[in-house]
Amino acid sequence: MATETPDDLLSERAQRLLKVLIDSYIRDGQPVGSRTLSRESGLNLSAATVRNVMADLESLGFVASPHTSAGRIPTDKGYRLFVNTLLKLKPLGDVEVAELQRRLAERPDEPKSLVATASQVLSTITQLAGVVTIPRQPHAAVTQIDFVGISDNRVLAVLVVNGREVQNRILQMDRRYSPDELQRASNYLNDQFRGRSLTQLRDELVRQLQEARSHLNQAMLDAIQLAQQVFEPGPDDEPGYVLVGETNLMGFAELSNVEKLRRLFEAFTEKRDILHLLDQSLQAQGVQIFIGQESGYRMLDDCSVVTAPYTLDNEVVGVLGVIGPTRMAYERVIPIVDITARLLGAALNSKR
Repeated sequence: MATETPDDLLSERAQRLLKVLIDSYIRDGQPVGSRTLSRESGLNLSAATVRNVMADLESLGFVASPHTSAGRIPTDKGYRLFVNTLLKLKPLGDVEVAELQRRLAERPDEPKSLVATASQVLSTITQLAGVVTIPRQPHAAVTQIDFVGISDNRVLAVLVVNGREVQNRILQMDRRYSPDELQRASNYLNDQFRGRSLTQLRDELVRQLQEARSHLNQAMLDAIQLAQQVFEPGPDDEPGYVLVGETNLMGFAELSNVEKLRRLFEAFTEKRDILHLLDQSLQAQGVQIFIGQESGYRMLDDCSVVTAPYTLDNEVVGVLGVIGPTRMAYERVIPIVDITARLLGAALNSKR
């Protein structure tokens, strides 16, 4: 048996009035009364008829009545119906797209600079908070690894990734390793793990050490113990993001509560929850929208997050988006996020 979708429950008249109510609330930030809806809907309905329709919409959970006003405001459910079926997007004009391309193209080759610019652009254009995750390196494969003893129990690990990026890491070991031991460890690791991704390599090291400890000779054990130090995820390995314009959110009445702002800004600082939410968009096809409580995080109950993944070499390496109140101008924000994600990917590829 087919289930009814929310818009199946609503007449065309009810959908029209809901759209007018949401458009009005997004524009003015004030509860919308029946007289305003009657006047702006163009449906030639009496205020009494409008009130009846609003009562139905409220009983279905699409609108709510604040205690301070006889007017109504949209709920998360109302916004979701609006975004899914009633919204008419306003794509950026050619001049706006060209300006976005220019701003991203003028940045240096460093990806983090491009990410910072993209976040600033999103915030400036939308007057909301722009957020862009630092790009993850696609197919980060180990090409070569060498060890050099430097002093006491410290070892310098020289790691070559993807044949061109050199990373140096200083390891503090529990004993001194001789040059011969370090050379044997390098030979073993290069023979066994060359071409593996960092994630694959970490997993394989753990498996070998746990499952085959009794079968490994000392040279292999030395190699694996050194490698575990090299590839142990550290704080710098945690993908971060660049956030710009968070103070813009203070200008919205629904977000101006001190406690709400405190929770929100703490989440921005700690990053973990925001990153987890953004990670949900890594596999998305195009724009994703989290409205209010849909995010699953209390500090975002009064916010909407509009995101889109961006690519490098045809592989998704990050996510960008906009954070703002649930009454944001979706018809404009969605195309801005979509095109900026495409342009950031193009800019990253052009810098290679």
